[in-house]
Amino acid sequence: MQRRVFLSLVAMSVLAGCGGYRRSRANPRNWFGRSTPRRRPAEPAPANTNPLIPEREDTIFRRRRDKVYEGTPVDQVTRMVIERTSDGAIIRVEGVTLQQGAFDVRLVSETDDKPVNGRLDYRLMAIQPEDQPQGPERARTVLAAVFVSNQVLERSDEIRVIGARNEQISRR
Repeated sequence: MQRRVFLSLVAMSVLAGCGGYRRSRANPRNWFGRSTPRRRPAEPAPANTNPLIPEREDTIFRRRRDKVYEGTPVDQVTRMVIERTSDGAIIRVEGVTLQQGAFDVRLVSETDDKPVNGRLDYRLMAIQPEDQPQGPERARTVLAAVFVSNQVLERSDEIRVIGARNEQISRR
């Protein structure tokens, strides 16, 4: 019984002494001191901008138009499907690259999305790393699609998708 009382008194003394630890340099919470608020000068807003509309960010869904696309033509265009929609058509293209690892696959318009002599030309392009193995054809298959409106389709009779070694043509 005396031992319990003695240990309890020692434990209470130790805990009472920890109150000074809160302000000591040994406490990691005190290493940086207290934070103090400070006023910051306001940044001037650019002229003719709405502060409620956020600035446009470069994401995978919205790309800046001023950047140059560094893609190269895909080796072969293996399939082209034109799917009608209520507003126009979706041109879906499948191709095979020379090596694995191609990314950022696009159908780049050769005619700026306007028919020339009744023909729309697209080139199947991708960014293709040169240090990748060739691999099986299934691993080298890429897909791309582009939407074409009814107004453009009415003025075109032929759609051509060009690869590095071949092309696919669809006529009305």
